[in-house]
Amino acid sequence: MLRLPTQMFKHALILQRLPPPCNGNTTVKLVLRKMNSQRPADWPIGVATNAKDKEKITALGWFLLLIPATTFGLGCWQVKRKIWKEQLIKDLNEQLRMPPVELPDNLRDLDKMEYRLVKVRGHFLHDKEMRIGPRSLIRPDGVETQGGLFSQRDSGNGYLIITPFQLANRDDIILINRGWVSRKHVNPETRALGQNQTEVEVTAVVRKGESRPQFTPDHKGGDNYLYRDLPRMCSSTGAAPVFLDAVYNEQVAPHSPVGGQTRVTLRNDHLSYLITWFSLSAATSYLWYRQIVKRIPF
Repeated sequence: MLRLPTQMFKHALILQRLPPPCNGNTTVKLVLRKMNSQRPADWPIGVATNAKDKEKITALGWFLLLIPATTFGLGCWQVKRKIWKEQLIKDLNEQLRMPPVELPDNLRDLDKMEYRLVKVRGHFLHDKEMRIGPRSLIRPDGVETQGGLFSQRDSGNGYLIITPFQLANRDDIILINRGWVSRKHVNPETRALGQNQTEVEVTAVVRKGESRPQFTPDHKGGDNYLYRDLPRMCSSTGAAPVFLDAVYNEQVAPHSPVGGQTRVTLRNDHLSYLITWFSLSAATSYLWYRQIVKRIPF
């Protein structure tokens, strides 16, 4: 309902105070003529304009549109990351099936050869043996055993045996993960037949060191490690910063370390990330359309 201006109320009061009409209502006509002349200037004419203003999207409304647009862009980026990570994992697994190559003369070249198979010749320094664990056994078929049950405590839970390896015809010493042993065979005396002192040729996978995982305590010293702490292992044994995982070999002595404990462990959580971003984009787009465009209250 339109609100009448103050001036109109004044004219209405004047009409009420006028004497009864006479002589053709000359006085009333003069008053009405004055009201009509002032009406365009005094009456509110912005009702239609206000309705259009309400339909306009403000600068703040357009700014809020950045939220669904940004989350949609992040979802598209995660799609690209997922494709890239899956291709990388595929390439690394293919490297594990490629023929082994000779160990390069410059050991620094191994920094760009992770997950490549190499051949090395030399002998193990068993007196400097170390272990990493506890670890589950990765069987030759790729299945990882789950230790912890009474029936599987010895067969599914153990340690990785890390032994310095003196290269033949070279002064370099490197570290080789010979493989997994159960808890009852951690002591070298329990697997004496596998402690070969002669020169051997080993096929192994190039690996890099690890950063300390979150919530993992630091090493307490000794020859037991919780992760591949390459700097500390090399410092205690005098080895070069080279770490290799021996491949699986059926022709080993009983109770010897089981090789083939390499697994491509690149995280690939991009599917969950892209679902999260696209869901946020859809939800915020709906809220923006409802609140900014349609102006529907909750």
